[in-house]
Amino acid sequence: MATEYSDHVESKDKQPRTARGLKTKRKLLDAAALEFGEKGFHEASITGITQRAGTALGSFYTYFDSKDELFTALVKDMSARVKSHASTAMTEWRDAFEREKLALNAFMSFAREHKEIYRIIDEAEFVDPASYRTHYQETAARIFERLQEGSASGDFRNGLDEGHAWAIMGMNVFLGLRYGIWSEDKSVDEVAAIANEILAEGIAARKT
Repeated sequence: MATEYSDHVESKDKQPRTARGLKTKRKLLDAAALEFGEKGFHEASITGITQRAGTALGSFYTYFDSKDELFTALVKDMSARVKSHASTAMTEWRDAFEREKLALNAFMSFAREHKEIYRIIDEAEFVDPASYRTHYQETAARIFERLQEGSASGDFRNGLDEGHAWAIMGMNVFLGLRYGIWSEDKSVDEVAAIANEILAEGIAARKT
């Protein structure tokens, strides 16, 4: 897995203060993603996570008080990494449609590389409902912001609201599930093109 590190909301005295500490916490988060993704929250264990991370059990409690706290941190971490991955991909675009295509392309690529994300986010609905809700609310907010900018540029029609953002997010999530998790029988570009065609027919500005 990638070695980027995103900040969390654990107590300040649990935050790493050295490069070594950052690396250890990153190892624990990456190991937790594999452990939770493979076994689910209830069957996953702290011992299993530290063994995967190659760290001592005591290192876990240096950064997390419990398995629940680690799970919450992991949901936030994965959400932040999806956002970062998409932002990196969306540096240049011709119009708002290409921007959405790049966003979905980036999400699909991330999901294929980190298939455990779907199980972890889905379990968060029951294990940590607040983090689950925040993940989708923040994702929808980013999409809505792009829709507003697309309307302002004349690529999208006026009158788009938050509901359109949630609808697009739902489409992206299930395309990712079908073609990123269940199978990869279409390329990322093919899937993004399908979604883009739906957007072009549904929210494009009407030419007069």
